[in-house]
Amino acid sequence: MTTMFKPIRPKKISEEIVEQIKLLISQGELKPGERIPSERDLATMLSVSRPSVREALMVLEAMGFVDSRQGGGTFVRSLAEFSMADPLSVLVGEKDPRMLHALAEVRMGLETWSAFLAAKRAKPEEIARLRELYNIMQKQAKSGGWDADVDAQFHYTITAAAQNTLQLHVLNTIHSLFHTTIQVALTEFYRKEGYLDLLLTQHREIMEAIADHDPERARANMMVHLAMVEEKLAELLAKKPA
Repeated sequence: MTTMFKPIRPKKISEEIVEQIKLLISQGELKPGERIPSERDLATMLSVSRPSVREALMVLEAMGFVDSRQGGGTFVRSLAEFSMADPLSVLVGEKDPRMLHALAEVRMGLETWSAFLAAKRAKPEEIARLRELYNIMQKQAKSGGWDADVDAQFHYTITAAAQNTLQLHVLNTIHSLFHTTIQVALTEFYRKEGYLDLLLTQHREIMEAIADHDPERARANMMVHLAMVEEKLAELLAKKPA
C-alpha cells in the first residue's frame, strides 16, 4: 500500500529566519524601505549564528523581499515594485502633463481612502510625525516654499498610518512616482500669490482631522487638497501643444 504521508524534514535555522522576516513584512511590522537590523544584531536577537542570518538574507533577497546595498545595509522592498514601478517611471520621468494628470486622478482615489483609514487607525507616533513634517513645511514656506520630499513624506506617513500592509506596499511604489506630480504642482503653485498659504492650510486641516480621529473629515479634506492639485495639472495639460 502506497503511503500518503511524507517524512517530516526539520527546518534549517536559516529557513526559520526567512519565515519570521516574511511574516513581519506581511504583517506590516517591517515596512517598505525600512532597514533590517544588521547581521550581528539579528544574530543576537534571534540567538543564532551570523552565517545562518547571512544565508537567510540571501534567500530573502533572491525572493525579492529585501534589497542588500553595498555598505548600506539591507532594506525591505516594496512588494509591488517590479510589477509597477519600472515602466511607469519612464513615462512619468518625461513629465508629460497627460501622465501627471492621470497620476493625480489615481492619487485622488487612493489617498482619500488612506486619509479615511489613517483617521481611524493612526498611532500617536504617526500623528507626531505628521506634525513634525507640517512644522517643517511651515518653516520652509517662509522662504518661498517647501521641498517636495517633505510633502511626499507627509503623504507617505498618512498611508503608513492607514495600517493596511498591502496598500502600503502598493502606495510605496506609486508614491515614488507621485513625487514628480508633487514637484511639478508645487512649482506651479509657488508662482501664484496666495496658493502657498492655501496649501499649508489644506495640509494642516488634513493633519488635524486625522489627529481628531475623524475619518469623514480627513477624507473630505484630502479630496479638497488633491482636487486643487488635479486642477492645476489639468491646466498644464491644456497648455500642452496638441
